[in-house]
Amino acid sequence: MPPTNPLFSPTSSEKPRLLTVSFASEPGASLGAVLTNQDKGSPGEMFSPSYASIGKLVEGETIARTCGVKVGDCIVAVAGDGFRRFKADYDDDDLEDVTKDIEGISVEDNVVEEDAKERKGNVLSGLKEGEGYSALLGKIKEVKKAADPENPLVLALERYDWDARANAWPRFLTARDGDVPAAMAMMQEHEQWVESQFPIDLTNQGLQHVLKEKAVSMIDIENNDLPPTVYVNFSKLQAMETDHSPKDVVDAFVVFTETLLAMAPDPRRPRTSQFIDVSGASISSGLRVDILKQVYAAFEPNYPETLHKMVMYPVSSFTRKTASVLLSFVNENTQKKFVITDDLDVVCMELGWDKGEVEGAGGVTEFMQRHEKHNDAFVVE
Repeated sequence: MPPTNPLFSPTSSEKPRLLTVSFASEPGASLGAVLTNQDKGSPGEMFSPSYASIGKLVEGETIARTCGVKVGDCIVAVAGDGFRRFKADYDDDDLEDVTKDIEGISVEDNVVEEDAKERKGNVLSGLKEGEGYSALLGKIKEVKKAADPENPLVLALERYDWDARANAWPRFLTARDGDVPAAMAMMQEHEQWVESQFPIDLTNQGLQHVLKEKAVSMIDIENNDLPPTVYVNFSKLQAMETDHSPKDVVDAFVVFTETLLAMAPDPRRPRTSQFIDVSGASISSGLRVDILKQVYAAFEPNYPETLHKMVMYPVSSFTRKTASVLLSFVNENTQKKFVITDDLDVVCMELGWDKGEVEGAGGVTEFMQRHEKHNDAFVVE
């Protein structure tokens, strides 16, 4: 099916979505989630709006699961009182409410009267390390202990996308080894890149050719605990060399990377792998290093700490050194995630594939074709 919009926009926004969790139907129940303390004095917390977020959901029919709570959601208010690190950038009226319509609470119940908005938006400032988190937990315990049916515990949460500052900042900080000014500069440059890169025109002829030929595609294996994969078929890129530019390949790579990262179960730790299929490609002369360099130039500074593994296969031991030299422009930390091999067992282990299924499909390329996802959604007929 054709894309709903021929202009592909970034899959993440700074605008959060709202979520309300009410204990009205079960006043004494547990939330059913493990909280993450975001009040440890770490520089990585500086863009988090709250002092506590959802770190893990407990199994079973819990209030959190019933209300649609997800990992990474930030608790910004308890029983109408705000516990924010800084003032909200957006008014609640301008944000999407994703609260499920369940017994005891509906989306309509979430409308906050004007006289309560200031209390809900309360900012806790001038606190020592840990005091914000302690105050939030104290308020939760206080309301639950009171067990007032007229004033049940209600949590207000905000949900941020994978590339919003609240989730992305720790990744940029890690990429710059904890150097706050350097990480800040990196993130600002990334935001400028987003402004210049998007929207991507899917109707571009060269990009469409790359997409239709599936020279770049997405691979998502069901029941796989490892991240999904962006697949690059270099023999196809070589065969259609005059029908696309390096930028077309980069744009396809960005489209699929953005799409897969937006699907991450934890927006704080989005991950993808990359599989470079060099079957039939010449490492010494035919490998398009110019394309790899441009892909790397887009990926490395703009998607830091999102790469699980980059696997290049099949590369014999004889040519492995040549491939490593050709990829010498990649920084040391990223190179540690590279796996250049001719061993299918290694490929399957690193990417979480079933070797029997790969061999049953007729090989890696055929296995890729069987598991390609979403490619047709970006093809404009």
